[in-house]
Amino acid sequence: MGELLTFVVQHGDRLDKAIVAHVGERLSRAQVQAVIKSGGVMVDGVAVKAGHKVKGGVTIQFALPDLPLDIDSNVIAEPIPLVVLYEDKHIAVIDKPAGLVVHPGTGVSSGTLVNALLARYPQLAEMPYAASRRGIVHRLDKDTSGVIVVALRPIALRRLMTQFQARTVEKEYLALVERVPKTAVGRIDVPIGRDPKKRTRMAALRDGRPAISEFAIVEKFKNGRALLRVKLLTGRTHQIRVHLAFIGCPIAGDTVYGFRRPSIRRQFLHAARLCFDHPRTGERMCFEAPLPPELAAVLEIQRAP
Repeated sequence: MGELLTFVVQHGDRLDKAIVAHVGERLSRAQVQAVIKSGGVMVDGVAVKAGHKVKGGVTIQFALPDLPLDIDSNVIAEPIPLVVLYEDKHIAVIDKPAGLVVHPGTGVSSGTLVNALLARYPQLAEMPYAASRRGIVHRLDKDTSGVIVVALRPIALRRLMTQFQARTVEKEYLALVERVPKTAVGRIDVPIGRDPKKRTRMAALRDGRPAISEFAIVEKFKNGRALLRVKLLTGRTHQIRVHLAFIGCPIAGDTVYGFRRPSIRRQFLHAARLCFDHPRTGERMCFEAPLPPELAAVLEIQRAP
């Protein structure tokens, strides 16, 4: 085992899920479970099983493996075109198109951003953690476009993840919603968790993980829709989509959380701006991705007299 992580659990959860929430994209849940099985995890000084329920306030010690476990190891490089906004020896900033899955997973083994990254940055194959997630610091949904930062070295990965966990990263999105919010600006502080009725969805739940989003109306349209700028203060799965649906303003084109038959081909959610400190120099860096043509065209239709 390698680096030893020590952290305090803020909310009750399964042991493996609590660890995954802390280590981010470095390891998959299957890999975390393998480490637990090998005896590399202690809860308040006691070894427990992966499915053990931990309480808020307990201390977990987790030993990161020195080498990647042989789970998800067969990830091949594929020459998929990428729009690179910035790159150096430590990081790359990509403008991800809608339709591109970030990393291989259940039912998806190729054609992902990770496959494309391995072709452009072969050094990622040497990254000492989950093969299917090499370079990935954070994620965007398959049908969400926009800015995503990638780590090209292990130390850059650790330092960027620390920033995401400390909530010092600024994440701004543009979203077209089906209804105008009741206020021009707002803050949605509603926990999110896995929908108990349908496990492929997320939902607003009292016992979910803390999730905070802030929004401001950018433009209103005659057909009752509105363009919002949304800031994420946390990074839960489907957070913006769930939060906006929760306040009765689902994203246009969202076939999972929306309430109307989609009139556009994809959900109108775009990661427009991302700011973080460079993991090597500490310089504050901000990157923006323009609306892709298909979304810009949708806005022009909304503005038509």
